[in-house]
Amino acid sequence: MTTIMLPIALFVIIFGMGLTLTPEDFLRVVRSPKAKLIGLSCQLVLLPLVAVALALAFRLPGELAVGLIIVASCPAGAVSNVLTHLAKGDTALSVTLTSISSIVSVFTLPWIIGWAMDYFLGAGAAVVLPFWKTLGQLALVTILPLLLGMLAKHARPALAARLARPANVFSMIFLAVIIAAAVGGTENLAEQFRRAGPAAITLNIAAMALAFFVARLAGLARPQRTAISLEVGIQNGTLALGICLGLLHSPTIAMPAVVYCLFMFFSGGLVVAWSNRRAAE
Repeated sequence: MTTIMLPIALFVIIFGMGLTLTPEDFLRVVRSPKAKLIGLSCQLVLLPLVAVALALAFRLPGELAVGLIIVASCPAGAVSNVLTHLAKGDTALSVTLTSISSIVSVFTLPWIIGWAMDYFLGAGAAVVLPFWKTLGQLALVTILPLLLGMLAKHARPALAARLARPANVFSMIFLAVIIAAAVGGTENLAEQFRRAGPAAITLNIAAMALAFFVARLAGLARPQRTAISLEVGIQNGTLALGICLGLLHSPTIAMPAVVYCLFMFFSGGLVVAWSNRRAAE
């Protein structure tokens, strides 16, 4: 599962992400930068910093701290686009932010994970993870399939459109499978949930709340605030768990992502209900 199936699944999932992306996604930021730059700043900068602060504040063990930072450093997934649409948010903004964060994160993830491993899993850590080997594996499993997906979309756009939906469905199904694998492979499961749960849940709530209020302070309209809040709070859990289990081979590191993934569907549903009620007033 961890040495063969997970890397293959990660490759397929990120290839599917690439099928939805074009260079046009970057140009959208130049044409209308304000909302997109605020959303990307919250997603790519603010969220990882909050994760580091929470890991220190909750005094998480090294492996759980790394796991929390990994889930915070992943891009948003297709689920955020669906929830934004249901919440009557700015769906076009959500899709654009997902596209750009997906591209940027495959370059930033290796370095953020490398720093987290070095800082939280230094000498004497329970698990020693090879930095350069992990960095190379992550780059291979993320950058290469993303570029191949974008190339396929450019060469065969009709075929790419047909394959994008099955890839998203596969991602959701596999998310459930690897959550089960992570839970089943963790020793002292109740204790790990107890230690990882409060920080992961706090991260999700803080991510949505901070993104919403930053967007509000910037003077963005309610649909844009809703889109940015969901975009920052709903992470690509499949990617996070795939990295923790497939590349780092650690169910313990995966535990914050498990809790986060389970809770974000609940919090996302609350945002949809709240946003629809406000829109009806």
